[in-house]
Amino acid sequence: MQKADPQTDQRDEAVTILVMGVGNTLLTDEAAGPGALALFERLHGDLPGVRFLDAGTLSFTLADEIGAADALIVFDAARLKAEPGAVQLLEGQDMDDFVRSGKLTVHEVGLTDLLDMARMTGDLPRRRALVAIEPAEIGWGLELSPAVAAALPKAVEIAHGVVSGWIATSEEVEA
Repeated sequence: MQKADPQTDQRDEAVTILVMGVGNTLLTDEAAGPGALALFERLHGDLPGVRFLDAGTLSFTLADEIGAADALIVFDAARLKAEPGAVQLLEGQDMDDFVRSGKLTVHEVGLTDLLDMARMTGDLPRRRALVAIEPAEIGWGLELSPAVAAALPKAVEIAHGVVSGWIATSEEVEA
């Protein structure tokens, strides 16, 4: 998919991977998504074709961001029915099914709404993944629980593996 660069109005053939962190940084473990995003960007901010976005608690304004991406990876706190700090990767249809199940934390707009908007306009990223982190607690506070804070490096490692695979696959296709 070709993307127009609004700065130069030139076409860019490179794959655009959007890495998003979702969550409210005022609600303890609800901030797992933005926390994982910040760590990912700090460790892997130089990956080609990767954009980083702190999506906060989501809004309809993000539909264009998602639709403009060739691939999407999302960090979020989610009820996995697992131990606090557990990390689970859900890709493609598994991600879609999970977000439709309503198991994610409550945001202004659901991730499923944004994915459905992209699907309706024909702009759904072909590759998409959710890196979900089981919260220990969600309440007023600026600090992650110890279990969730300790899980962030694992979440980032999983996401880095997925993104690296997507980059390698797109480079093979271009060659």
